[in-house]
Amino acid sequence: FPEFSVGMVSVSVPYPGASPEEVEQGLVLAIEEAVSGIDGIKRITGQASEGVAMITIELLLGADADIALSDVTSAVERIQTFPEDAEEPVISIATMRRQVVSLIISGDYDERTLHDVAERARRDLLASPDITQVELEGVRPLEISIEVPRESLESYGLTLDEVARQVRAASIELPGGGIETRAGEILVRVADRRRMGHQFEEIIIRGTTSGYELRLGDIATIRDDYEDTDQASFYNGNPAVRVTAYRVGQETPNQVSEAVHDYAEVLEQELPEGISLAVWQDSSRILRERIDLLVRNAALGFLLVVIILGLFLRPRLAGWIALGIPLSFLGAFALLNAADFSINMLSLFALIVTLGLVVDDAIIVGENIYTKIELGMPALQAAMVGA
Repeated sequence: FPEFSVGMVSVSVPYPGASPEEVEQGLVLAIEEAVSGIDGIKRITGQASEGVAMITIELLLGADADIALSDVTSAVERIQTFPEDAEEPVISIATMRRQVVSLIISGDYDERTLHDVAERARRDLLASPDITQVELEGVRPLEISIEVPRESLESYGLTLDEVARQVRAASIELPGGGIETRAGEILVRVADRRRMGHQFEEIIIRGTTSGYELRLGDIATIRDDYEDTDQASFYNGNPAVRVTAYRVGQETPNQVSEAVHDYAEVLEQELPEGISLAVWQDSSRILRERIDLLVRNAALGFLLVVIILGLFLRPRLAGWIALGIPLSFLGAFALLNAADFSINMLSLFALIVTLGLVVDDAIIVGENIYTKIELGMPALQAAMVGA
């Protein structure tokens, strides 16, 4: 059976610090109303979470996803009522992906060490030509924490708002327009976003005419750390990080799974002492088991037909009828390939059910043909009438 997929467009709008109610009123409802009249849309689903709005737009079967993406982008850009603190919307075509297999990296180590090993595994897996999408799970979001003691603020006559304004002004990425020159237009952009903790230490909080400068690193403790959340992941009682590989497009579960297993054998030899690696939730195993079931049943059915018909009828007739089992499946595979269908869980289930019908019918039809021949009917006519 073909695996039909319905096109989907996703719209994500970050709104830092906003509650779900504010996200719903300020973003979700406005976007839903703006895109509701676009042709080709089947269903709109909005999700308001703390600090972010997610809108999923499901398209009608056969609708052009690229045209829908363009229409949705235009509709969202025309909205003038977004809150001032909301960031730019991220609009994209949602790709269909399916989880295949995970690697669990665990051990009695701190979260940073496990995260570094998992990030290395993720990069190595993405470098494989057989894998397109790999994600980390069980890791808290990264953050840069800036802690300013109250004593430091009081000694320098500062407030948290002043420090926050200086930090915000010193870490920006902002377009500044263009400058016309004889050689053409030059685009101006301020690209001073700081992404590491040590980069914030040099931010000047206050200066004097005599040249004295008070920097953020002088009054604050700055750390590259993780968000303070209740999230934690464990495997066999030890802290763990999960690396999950997905299949997208025309990739097959076996193809992705084999690439992950091959890499796991290499990574396991290079892990530090005390860190273990486990393969988890390999969905390709179910597919392989069903393929093995089909092959075993086909071989057993072929053998039973040959033995039963060979013992009670003619061996030659048994051979011809048993040959119909592999021929019928070869014909089915040829049609699947010609119609661009795939060997998946549904088609394998259909083939397993059909295998029983083919074996039963082979025995019944063979016995009926043999009966016609015993009654004196010519072999060719007996084959047609008996079938």
